[in-house]
Amino acid sequence: MCTSALFAAAAHADDYGDVSQLIRSGKYAEALAKADVYLAAKPKDPQMRFLKGVVFTESGKTDDAIATLSALTQEFPELPEPYNNLAALYASQNQYDKARTALEMAVKLNPAYATAHENLGDVYAKLASQSYAKSLQLNPNNPQATQKVAALRDMLAPQTKAKAAAKPAAK
Repeated sequence: MCTSALFAAAAHADDYGDVSQLIRSGKYAEALAKADVYLAAKPKDPQMRFLKGVVFTESGKTDDAIATLSALTQEFPELPEPYNNLAALYASQNQYDKARTALEMAVKLNPAYATAHENLGDVYAKLASQSYAKSLQLNPNNPQATQKVAALRDMLAPQTKAKAAAKPAAK
């Protein structure tokens, strides 16, 4: 009995590893197919469902990724990673308030989650940039707002559009 339990655990680890490797190799259709086969037997498995969300994200199926990760946050509200990845998707769509809310939940669940803290800082910076830009629209002669917009633009410039203001968790 112990041997079969160990074998089952090893088999699950292999499935996760296989899907992860397929994602890293850019073989999204294969990764999705393997995840779906696994999930047919274990539909509630949060780790494989998370990996399926990563497949959707990496293959550009943003709506499917959001749906998958949102379902995970509803069914497993104690897991911070789906909130972080959901925030990355929202940020890529310029939905910074939604991204902030998701990231605040991620850091509440795991105060030691460094990536979520960094992403939250990026989202706050983007929100601040938007507020300063609005201030300049209302008062174009405000030198402090002009300096703040420029400083934030420089700080946020190295990020790619795909990352927008958040980095997803790999696993």
